Amino acid sequence: MTLFIVGGAGYIGSHMVKLAHLAGHKVITLDNLSTGHRDAVLYGAFEYCDIQDANRLNELFKKYTPDAVMHFSAYSLVGESMSDPYKYYNNNTVGTLNLLKAMIDNDCKNFIFSSTAAVFGNPEYIPIDEKHPKNPINPYGKSKLMIEQMLEDFDSAYGLKYVVFRYFNAAGHDESGELTERHDPETHLLPLIMQTVRGEREAISIYGNDYDTKDGTCVRDYIHVNDLSRVHLQGVEYLMSGDVDSKVYNLGNGEGFSVKEIIEKVKEITGKDFKVIEDERRAGDPDTLIASSQRAKDELGFKPEVDRVEDIIKTLV
Repeated sequence: MTLFIVGGAGYIGSHMVKLAHLAGHKVITLDNLSTGHRDAVLYGAFEYCDIQDANRLNELFKKYTPDAVMHFSAYSLVGESMSDPYKYYNNNTVGTLNLLKAMIDNDCKNFIFSSTAAVFGNPEYIPIDEKHPKNPINPYGKSKLMIEQMLEDFDSAYGLKYVVFRYFNAAGHDESGELTERHDPETHLLPLIMQTVRGEREAISIYGNDYDTKDGTCVRDYIHVNDLSRVHLQGVEYLMSGDVDSKVYNLGNGEGFSVKEIIEKVKEITGKDFKVIEDERRAGDPDTLIASSQRAKDELGFKPEVDRVEDIIKTLV
């Protein structure tokens, strides 16, 4: 298949590019490099493109005639979305609308969308399955939920078929060491801890110690980035298998770890101690997010290969 991987120069996207290429697909990365890195695109073609640029999108669809589009090109910082919601609605929601319009105009009807657990907001029950009410509490989650709603309408009106993957906390690095997480600034817990381990930061901060959890710090469900990429390929294969229905799946390992627990596990695995600072809560963070991935296991055969948080951490060391 010919695949457009939009946002393929970013963290998850670059891992997706590698796995799709190794699976034998023709891969074209579209990225504006606002947060991605050109040198992270190790395979296939690269095309500079902002999803706000409708003319450029149409030009590239005509040039390559992709069979499917995988979309990872979103801003994803909860705190930033609270302080600058325009940036999130403009890129995530409006930009995706441009991308979907280009797909319809160029008769490309297969779409894989990188969504988020942030569409659920504060959970009413754990683990969170696909039937859980969606009440996002920050503009990032709201921008992604709007896209999910647009997809339902595009399916009904234009026959665009999609698979939405809502993941919880992507983590880890490609086991070969070719790819790493390179956000600037970095905001994800595990790479921040590893920077502290290496002496690149003076301390790791815990944002809030009064959440309704066992030790007062946020609890999250971690899934390895290559496990995410593998199930995305399964999603594409599902869409290309024939006359199928659009689907939505939650992705995680089904087990939650608090910020304090993750810090202690890194200390144990690396054998290094480091300074920990307790700071104020960040706006928009739910107490606990743990996924039920049962539907993806039942319908797609999803089976994480790196399913222990200790093994995810070891890919970072």
